[in-house]
Amino acid sequence: MAEYENTDSEYIIQYIDGVPYRMKSEFDFGFISKYGKVFRVFDDQDSGNICFGIKNNGEKFFIKFAGAPAARYDGELSDAVRRLKNALPVYSDLRHKNLIEFIGSEEIGGGFAMIFKWAEGECMGRMYPDSCKKFMLLPIEARLEVFRDILNFLEYTAAQSYAAVDFYDGSIMYDFEKKRTVICDIDFFRKIPSVNDMGRMWGSSLFMSPEEYTLGAPIDEITNVYTAGAMAFALLSDYSRSRGKWTLGEELYNVAEKAVSDERSKRQKSIKQFISEWENALKGCPVFE
Repeated sequence: MAEYENTDSEYIIQYIDGVPYRMKSEFDFGFISKYGKVFRVFDDQDSGNICFGIKNNGEKFFIKFAGAPAARYDGELSDAVRRLKNALPVYSDLRHKNLIEFIGSEEIGGGFAMIFKWAEGECMGRMYPDSCKKFMLLPIEARLEVFRDILNFLEYTAAQSYAAVDFYDGSIMYDFEKKRTVICDIDFFRKIPSVNDMGRMWGSSLFMSPEEYTLGAPIDEITNVYTAGAMAFALLSDYSRSRGKWTLGEELYNVAEKAVSDERSKRQKSIKQFISEWENALKGCPVFE
């Protein structure tokens, strides 16, 4: 791994098991050795978390920790710890074949850690341009299969009475070798019924419905119908919602466009309805005729 150039006095560079990472100020991560040897550090989150890839006796794990002065975090450490603790019931409740596997959690190092089984894959999000480009070069059939996995997960999420808040392209990884969709980072999912108590909620603007900007608005399965439609355009039309750039036929376009309507009443009423309309339209898609 290439070392960071310490050109910004706002950060300091620390090392753990020879791996460099940025911090706002010094912090002792000696306790991480309890889990194994670090082979990768993810230090670029603005949530207040810092994450580690760990090897231990031939197995790999992913450790998410809050309570340290992470480089890109400007809030209170106690708030980061509280948010990560609040995510514990989400990962405990939601177990899905495509979701990163949660193992356990503990208070440690003056903060809070969550432990997951390591999942191979590259993030399809636009913040990782090389991986995103690689994903977009996959055959349309492969990207449609990823979209089916996402819809299946959203349907499962709704059945467990959760709304997928802060669910965006950065939550999706793809294992190119095994051709497997991996979903990660569901920290801000909420039990429904729920309302917007923040104003602008957590998330990427490309995937957020109008109610995720509106204080007091309902946050529910219809909100996630919007997310599903936005995902369709991201995965299958390289983020463009232009009818002219859509290549999968008029009927599929209409299903996705309906889902991203600013008016809740015009969207599909559930993920199940979206899936039904999508699969019916897919049968007549000219690309596969």
